[in-house]
Amino acid sequence: MYPRFPRIAALFAILTIGTFSCAQAVEYTQVNTTASKISFTYNQFGSRAYGTFGKFDATVDFDTANPTAAHARLTIDLASIDAGSSDANTELQKPAWFNTAEYPVATFESTGVKALGNHRYLITGKLNLRGITRELQVKVQLKPEKAIGIFDGDIVVKRSDFKIGEGEWADTVVSNDINIRFRIVAPER
Repeated sequence: MYPRFPRIAALFAILTIGTFSCAQAVEYTQVNTTASKISFTYNQFGSRAYGTFGKFDATVDFDTANPTAAHARLTIDLASIDAGSSDANTELQKPAWFNTAEYPVATFESTGVKALGNHRYLITGKLNLRGITRELQVKVQLKPEKAIGIFDGDIVVKRSDFKIGEGEWADTVVSNDINIRFRIVAPER
Protein backbone atom coordinates (compact mmCIF):
# COMPACT_ATOMS: atom_id res chain seq x y z
CA MET A 1 0.00 0.00 0.00
CA TYR A 2 1.36 3.41 -1.01
CA PRO A 3 0.81 6.35 1.29
CA ARG A 4 -1.50 8.89 -0.36
CA PHE A 5 -0.62 11.87 1.82
CA PRO A 6 2.84 12.58 0.29
CA ARG A 7 1.41 12.53 -3.23
CA ILE A 8 -1.47 14.80 -2.32
CA ALA A 9 0.89 17.11 -0.42
CA ALA A 10 3.24 17.28 -3.41
CA LEU A 11 0.36 18.01 -5.79
CA PHE A 12 -0.97 20.71 -3.44
CA ALA A 13 2.50 22.31 -3.22
CA ILE A 14 2.90 22.37 -7.01
CA LEU A 15 -0.55 23.87 -7.54
CA THR A 16 -0.09 26.41 -4.77
CA ILE A 17 3.33 27.58 -5.94
CA GLY A 18 2.09 27.77 -9.54
CA THR A 19 -0.95 29.76 -8.49
CA PHE A 20 1.00 32.24 -6.37
CA SER A 21 3.63 32.94 -9.00
CA CYS A 22 0.94 33.59 -11.64
CA ALA A 23 -1.19 35.72 -9.33
CA GLN A 24 1.61 38.03 -8.26
CA ALA A 25 2.78 39.81 -11.39
CA VAL A 26 0.18 41.69 -13.39
CA GLU A 27 0.74 44.17 -16.20
CA TYR A 28 -1.48 47.09 -17.17
CA THR A 29 -0.68 48.78 -20.49
CA GLN A 30 -3.98 50.18 -21.78
CA VAL A 31 -6.46 52.62 -20.26
CA ASN A 32 -10.21 52.46 -20.69
CA THR A 33 -10.98 56.20 -20.72
CA THR A 34 -14.72 55.54 -21.01
CA ALA A 35 -14.71 53.77 -17.63
CA SER A 36 -12.18 56.18 -16.10
CA LYS A 37 -13.00 59.50 -14.45
CA ILE A 38 -11.31 62.73 -13.38
CA SER A 39 -13.22 64.96 -10.98
CA PHE A 40 -12.48 67.91 -8.74
CA THR A 41 -13.98 69.73 -5.78
CA TYR A 42 -13.41 73.21 -4.44
CA ASN A 43 -15.12 75.79 -2.26
CA GLN A 44 -16.83 78.85 -3.70
CA PHE A 45 -18.47 81.39 -1.41
CA GLY A 46 -18.11 78.81 1.38
CA SER A 47 -20.02 76.08 -0.47
CA ARG A 48 -18.57 72.86 -1.85
CA ALA A 49 -18.63 72.62 -5.66
CA TYR A 50 -17.99 69.59 -7.88
CA GLY A 51 -16.86 69.20 -11.47
CA THR A 52 -15.39 66.78 -14.00
CA PHE A 53 -13.32 66.67 -17.16
CA GLY A 54 -15.08 64.73 -19.92
CA LYS A 55 -12.21 64.27 -22.38
CA PHE A 56 -8.77 63.01 -21.57
CA ASP A 57 -6.22 60.55 -22.85
CA ALA A 58 -4.11 58.33 -20.63
CA THR A 59 -1.33 55.85 -21.16
CA VAL A 60 0.08 53.52 -18.58
CA ASP A 61 2.87 50.96 -18.50
CA PHE A 62 2.64 49.33 -15.09
CA ASP A 63 3.95 45.93 -13.98
CA THR A 64 3.18 45.02 -10.37
CA ALA A 65 6.39 42.96 -10.28
CA ASN A 66 8.46 46.05 -11.20
CA PRO A 67 6.57 49.22 -10.20
CA THR A 68 9.69 51.41 -10.17
CA ALA A 69 9.89 50.99 -13.96
CA ALA A 70 6.28 52.15 -14.41
CA HIS A 71 5.34 55.12 -16.53
CA ALA A 72 2.08 57.02 -16.93
CA ARG A 73 0.95 60.04 -18.94
CA LEU A 74 -2.34 61.88 -18.72
CA THR A 75 -3.51 64.63 -21.10
CA ILE A 76 -6.69 66.51 -20.16
CA ASP A 77 -8.72 68.52 -22.67
CA LEU A 78 -9.43 71.60 -20.51
CA ALA A 79 -12.35 72.70 -22.71
CA SER A 80 -14.16 69.50 -21.65
CA ILE A 81 -14.66 70.86 -18.13
CA ASP A 82 -18.08 70.52 -16.54
CA ALA A 83 -18.26 72.73 -13.47
CA GLY A 84 -22.02 72.41 -13.10
CA SER A 85 -23.28 75.17 -15.39
CA SER A 86 -22.62 76.45 -18.89
CA ASP A 87 -21.77 79.90 -17.46
CA ALA A 88 -19.09 78.41 -15.20
CA ASN A 89 -17.74 76.26 -18.04
CA THR A 90 -17.45 79.30 -20.33
CA GLU A 91 -15.84 81.42 -17.58
CA LEU A 92 -13.22 78.77 -16.78
CA GLN A 93 -11.96 78.80 -20.38
CA LYS A 94 -11.18 82.53 -20.27
CA PRO A 95 -7.63 83.97 -19.87
CA ALA A 96 -8.01 84.55 -16.11
CA TRP A 97 -8.61 80.83 -15.58
CA PHE A 98 -7.42 78.03 -17.89
CA ASN A 99 -6.96 80.23 -20.97
CA THR A 100 -7.87 77.31 -23.23
CA ALA A 101 -7.26 79.36 -26.40
CA GLU A 102 -3.55 79.43 -25.54
CA TYR A 103 -3.29 76.33 -23.31
CA PRO A 104 -5.89 73.77 -24.46
CA VAL A 105 -4.53 70.83 -22.44
CA ALA A 106 -2.99 69.97 -19.11
CA THR A 107 -0.51 67.11 -18.93
CA PHE A 108 0.85 64.96 -16.14
CA GLU A 109 3.78 62.66 -16.82
CA SER A 110 5.26 60.37 -14.20
CA THR A 111 8.96 60.49 -13.42
CA GLY A 112 9.07 57.84 -10.70
CA VAL A 113 7.03 55.30 -8.77
CA LYS A 114 7.63 54.01 -5.27
CA ALA A 115 5.81 50.96 -3.88
CA LEU A 116 4.32 51.63 -0.42
CA GLY A 117 2.88 48.15 0.15
CA ASN A 118 -0.66 46.74 0.02
CA HIS A 119 -1.18 47.88 -3.60
CA ARG A 120 -0.38 51.49 -2.68
CA TYR A 121 2.11 53.57 -4.65
CA LEU A 122 3.59 57.05 -4.56
CA ILE A 123 3.83 58.46 -8.07
CA THR A 124 6.08 61.44 -8.67
CA GLY A 125 5.60 63.43 -11.83
CA LYS A 126 5.33 66.77 -13.55
CA LEU A 127 2.06 68.60 -14.11
CA ASN A 128 2.05 71.19 -16.87
CA LEU A 129 -0.87 73.60 -16.75
CA ARG A 130 -1.04 77.02 -18.43
CA GLY A 131 2.60 76.65 -19.51
CA ILE A 132 3.77 76.21 -15.91
CA THR A 133 5.30 72.92 -14.80
CA ARG A 134 5.35 71.75 -11.18
CA GLU A 135 6.51 68.50 -9.66
CA LEU A 136 3.80 66.65 -7.75
CA GLN A 137 3.53 63.48 -5.71
CA VAL A 138 0.32 61.49 -5.84
CA LYS A 139 -0.65 58.56 -3.63
CA VAL A 140 -2.41 55.89 -5.68
CA GLN A 141 -4.25 52.76 -4.61
CA LEU A 142 -4.40 49.89 -7.11
CA LYS A 143 -7.58 47.85 -6.76
CA PRO A 144 -7.36 44.69 -8.87
CA GLU A 145 -10.86 43.45 -9.81
CA LYS A 146 -11.76 40.66 -12.25
CA ALA A 147 -8.90 41.19 -14.74
CA ILE A 148 -9.11 44.98 -14.37
CA GLY A 149 -6.86 47.33 -12.46
CA ILE A 150 -8.47 50.39 -10.93
CA PHE A 151 -5.99 53.11 -10.02
CA ASP A 152 -7.62 55.47 -7.50
CA GLY A 153 -5.89 58.61 -6.33
CA ASP A 154 -6.35 62.16 -5.22
CA ILE A 155 -4.22 65.22 -4.81
CA VAL A 156 -4.64 68.83 -3.76
CA VAL A 157 -3.40 71.32 -6.35
CA LYS A 158 -3.06 74.98 -5.48
CA ARG A 159 -4.53 77.04 -8.30
CA SER A 160 -2.18 79.94 -7.48
CA ASP A 161 0.80 77.67 -8.35
CA PHE A 162 -0.46 77.71 -11.95
CA LYS A 163 -1.87 81.27 -12.00
CA ILE A 164 -5.42 80.01 -12.35
CA GLY A 165 -8.08 82.50 -11.33
CA GLU A 166 -6.04 85.68 -11.55
CA GLY A 167 -7.27 89.23 -11.21
CA GLU A 168 -10.59 89.63 -9.43
CA TRP A 169 -10.64 85.85 -8.78
CA ALA A 170 -7.30 85.84 -6.92
CA ASP A 171 -9.03 86.42 -3.60
CA THR A 172 -10.78 83.74 -1.56
CA VAL A 173 -14.10 83.65 -3.45
CA VAL A 174 -12.84 80.38 -4.93
CA SER A 175 -10.60 78.26 -2.69
CA ASN A 176 -6.93 78.07 -3.60
CA ASP A 177 -6.96 74.33 -2.87
CA ILE A 178 -8.52 72.26 -5.66
CA ASN A 179 -9.03 68.61 -4.74
CA ILE A 180 -8.51 66.43 -7.79
CA ARG A 181 -9.67 62.83 -7.70
CA PHE A 182 -9.11 60.28 -10.42
CA ARG A 183 -10.11 56.73 -11.19
CA ILE A 184 -8.13 55.20 -14.04
CA VAL A 185 -9.36 51.82 -15.27
CA ALA A 186 -6.93 49.51 -17.09
CA PRO A 187 -7.48 45.90 -18.16
CA GLU A 188 -4.84 43.31 -17.24
CA ARG A 189 -2.52 42.27 -20.00
